[in-house]
Amino acid sequence: MTIRAIITAPDKRLKQVSKPVEKVDDALRALMDDMLETMYAAPGIGLAAVQIGVPKRVIVMDLAREGEEPEPVYFVNPEILSIDDSELRVYEEGCLSVPDFYEELERPAKCRLRYLDYQGEIREQDCEEMLATCIQHEMDHLEGVLFIDHISKLKRDRVLKRLLKERRLREKELA
Repeated sequence: MTIRAIITAPDKRLKQVSKPVEKVDDALRALMDDMLETMYAAPGIGLAAVQIGVPKRVIVMDLAREGEEPEPVYFVNPEILSIDDSELRVYEEGCLSVPDFYEELERPAKCRLRYLDYQGEIREQDCEEMLATCIQHEMDHLEGVLFIDHISKLKRDRVLKRLLKERRLREKELA
């Protein structure tokens, strides 16, 4: 397994719409293993393939808390079948592609999902609370949407300006 570089905003590659995966094979499983290792090292709880520069409809996630046994989950070609927006949940979201920024967002508390698992088997799952929030966040990535796209333009512009400034400083130090 390899730890891959995570792309950060405002990189235009994060705005790509990810393409469906044709089949789950050893190469895709190797990608998912790399994604999981990258997510753990960051550390994070979810990662979409586009965040490491691979615009495929693949997500890895692990919502186990620190000190608990890891519980990795793999979502290939995930599709939200239904959203129950009768109950909304506010959660402070962050993103590995938008480092050191967190903002409260409101999303539906429940949804039903269909996807292919690590072995390529079709699965359906009811998602609630944290899982529902995380899957919606990661699926936004597959559509080229960052969580900061859901906040005010003023806040988003400030965050992007800071990230761009930090990137330029890092590039200057490396030169």
